[in-house]
Amino acid sequence: MDLRSGHCFWPIKSGLVRSYPSLSQSLDCDVLVIGAGITGALVADYLAQQGHKIVVLDRRDVARGSTSASTAMPIDMHLSDLIARIGKTQAERAYHLCADAIDKLAVMTKQLPDCGFSRQSSFYFASSADDVESLEQEYQARKEAGFDIEFWGRKDIEDRFNFSAPCGLYSKQGAQVDPFLLTHALLQRAQTNGASIFDRTQVGKIDQAEQGITALTQRGYQVRAQKVVFACGYEAQTWLEEKVVDLNSTFAFITEPVKTFEGWYEQCLLWESERPYTYMRTTSDNRIIIGGEDEAFKNSDLRDAVLPEKREALSKKLAELMPKIPFEVAYAWAGTFGETKDGLAYIGETDEIPNAYFALGYGGNGITYSVVAAQIIADLYLGRPNSDAEIFRFGR
Repeated sequence: MDLRSGHCFWPIKSGLVRSYPSLSQSLDCDVLVIGAGITGALVADYLAQQGHKIVVLDRRDVARGSTSASTAMPIDMHLSDLIARIGKTQAERAYHLCADAIDKLAVMTKQLPDCGFSRQSSFYFASSADDVESLEQEYQARKEAGFDIEFWGRKDIEDRFNFSAPCGLYSKQGAQVDPFLLTHALLQRAQTNGASIFDRTQVGKIDQAEQGITALTQRGYQVRAQKVVFACGYEAQTWLEEKVVDLNSTFAFITEPVKTFEGWYEQCLLWESERPYTYMRTTSDNRIIIGGEDEAFKNSDLRDAVLPEKREALSKKLAELMPKIPFEVAYAWAGTFGETKDGLAYIGETDEIPNAYFALGYGGNGITYSVVAAQIIADLYLGRPNSDAEIFRFGR
């Protein structure tokens, strides 16, 4: 599947960070990780630090699937909706895990080369008066869960921004990161700790073996492992009978560096209540990223054909929200992403494939779910109890 198109900014900005070979011989390892995006990189890095022999395979170049099309806004979950779906206890725990993941990313990125990580406040605003009640419920849900959050009315918003909205939720709990650089930095550290990384290597078949699994690549090489981790995002659905994801197309662009952020309070992360929602963030070199205009994915050709139209719609939206910020579009792209029925990731084991773990961090919380997945999968592999695995289980 072609997961992205157009000119994704992150690979263009950073260029060829590191080159990895294709697999050219059969190997033995403790854990095989399929997928060299942000999820696979986090899992590989975590397990390699524990002293395990790790092999990472990806059919593309490293970080060139959905990771390169990510806007890297780590958290967008509606807690009140999640409570209605799975209950208060598990919903609040899932939300705290996502918030804790941002703290872990902050610590992690201090130990790595610059990945463009920064703490960032966030503002979620009502697109219309019809959404006020929903935001009031969300405010109460987060306050009851112990989160530091503020409810702003129209005057509060107009005092801080160049746009108006009926109400909104302001939070200090946010962050932004360059997902392409973060993936490369994690894989380089994993390699330093003994991991073997190969791109442009596609796994065609997984066989069960006496001591684990044997993965057969399309070039005929074998990787024998105790366990396999599927960290290949939406493409993992092809290995599963249980339907865990619906695919959607999303669209985004990034501007040339702008000269001012007048009317954009704290350059905070922005998104709105309308569905599909529009979201905005800034970058360390004074650019603006805006994305949204999501629609059901049909095929890559149809998705790509509407990119100019979607770019124009997003451009109008940015001009409406930030009328005092002149901008010029630099690069626009389209990507395919998945959503689950309850907004949660799928992490852990399934009866469908023995000796396998899945780390499938779908939706807008993908990066934070990847951090959660790395911890859960490491605990499962090491035989350590992890009660959070129940929240993200298959068959729920």
